[in-house]
Amino acid sequence: MTDDGLHTLGRWTRDRARATPKRVAVDDRGVTLRYRDLDDRASDLAQAFRAAGYGVGDRVATITGNSSDQVVLFFACAQAGLVLVPLSWRLAPRELAAQLQLADPALLLVEDEFQTLATDAQGRLPLPLPSTLLGMRGVEDSVPAPRRAPEDQLVNREVHDDDALLIVFTSGTLGPAKGVVLTHANCFWTNLSLSRITEITSRDVVLSVMPQYHVGGWNIQPLLAWWMGATVVLERTFDPGRVLHLIKDRRITTMMGVPANYLFLAQHPDFAATDLSSLNHAVVGGAPMPAPLLRTWHARGVALTQGYGLTEASPNVLCLPDDEARSMVGYAGKPYPHVEVAVADPITGELLGGAATGELLVRGPGVFSGYFRAPEQTARTLRGGWLHTGDLVRRDEHGYFAVIDRLTDIFISGGESVAPAEVETVLVEYAAVAEVAVIGVPHERWGEVGVAFIVLAPGFAADEAGILSYARTQLAAFKVPAFVRFVPEIPRSLGSKVLRHQLLERWKHGLDFEKIGNKQ
Repeated sequence: MTDDGLHTLGRWTRDRARATPKRVAVDDRGVTLRYRDLDDRASDLAQAFRAAGYGVGDRVATITGNSSDQVVLFFACAQAGLVLVPLSWRLAPRELAAQLQLADPALLLVEDEFQTLATDAQGRLPLPLPSTLLGMRGVEDSVPAPRRAPEDQLVNREVHDDDALLIVFTSGTLGPAKGVVLTHANCFWTNLSLSRITEITSRDVVLSVMPQYHVGGWNIQPLLAWWMGATVVLERTFDPGRVLHLIKDRRITTMMGVPANYLFLAQHPDFAATDLSSLNHAVVGGAPMPAPLLRTWHARGVALTQGYGLTEASPNVLCLPDDEARSMVGYAGKPYPHVEVAVADPITGELLGGAATGELLVRGPGVFSGYFRAPEQTARTLRGGWLHTGDLVRRDEHGYFAVIDRLTDIFISGGESVAPAEVETVLVEYAAVAEVAVIGVPHERWGEVGVAFIVLAPGFAADEAGILSYARTQLAAFKVPAFVRFVPEIPRSLGSKVLRHQLLERWKHGLDFEKIGNKQ
């Protein structure tokens, strides 16, 4: 079987193996994998899958940390037309079982470290799944036959651009996680778009700390790096001290992280003394970068590319290039090449021109093909030729976009709409505030009022009165939170998004936040 599509990713390792066979593709905790070996192993594994009876569209699920084995598996799936379904090892067995049942994989590959979790999850399924250890050198010679015949008997069919390549589960901040189907073409175009703004060359050394069960673990730098022939240093988890060591030791040139990653790095005692001279570029995603934190990194000479994306768009949508990061603080930028966006009235759906505020719509070759086995959810999200993001944005007269908040997070206080993210942007400027999340809670007089949950910066003390006094100097009265509660941490999804519903539940149950906060 061959790949006849113009945009299939199975050819990427083949091309690199011819061009730069001896260059290091993956540095996995000091164990390196060169491009020729990466292609050989991926090709052998793809052939083993075909020989065992796996066909185009069959799904292979994994429970593993970031590893070169999973990189081999990704490109083997790309060659054979299989669909990689990377699952989170951070989930509870019940949550993992629900995703396994929906994905219905023909094979489950599990890293030894997570065998107990996988066994517990499988015990909750109606039928057990064929599974084996994820360690490609063993699996290449012993791929078990699928539990069923491949769908439509597609063992020998060529791989096409619109064939599924990844199923990535969303973080589920608004309910049960959904399986986002990303095709070869989706991944090709989003990486091409990324390359036009945040260039990666064969001489780059990319630090990858985003988990490979997250779309950012593939489509924000790593896949582009392997396309271009760069080296990717894989980290299994994010540890600020180790990351700072790697930047210096491996001479990292670029990396991607969420604002929380950069905050923890900046707070580490080694930050000021660490040699960051090789790190000429860094990408920020997942949430807006607070202005104080942005200034901290700029002061260390690190250029930051801020952006906005979502799994359903593969994920790259908006980008603010390095040279505009200082002058456009708070903005997510303009659309990437090959991405088209629009602003729609959240009530009428009418497309708005010029400077406008409304729901962000996206279309282009990077937009996903749908949620796996969820046609109704797909139809609600893909309407009228557009991906409806559910995010409220503001577009200025020059075409720059600022992401205000999730439409579902906005609350109404005294008849006025309040965007939590706008309030958070103000509060995090207060010196004692390290992190903050704002939610709306029911109120007899105003309908809803804001509550700010705050994590104090190390070495700082603060009280509710001082923070609210500051907020009143920066915000309209109706936007000022009615309450402040100090917490040891902000609950976040696996994608680092604030889990506001958890904060609301804790508020409803009347937990003693002040007492928790005083432990800092």
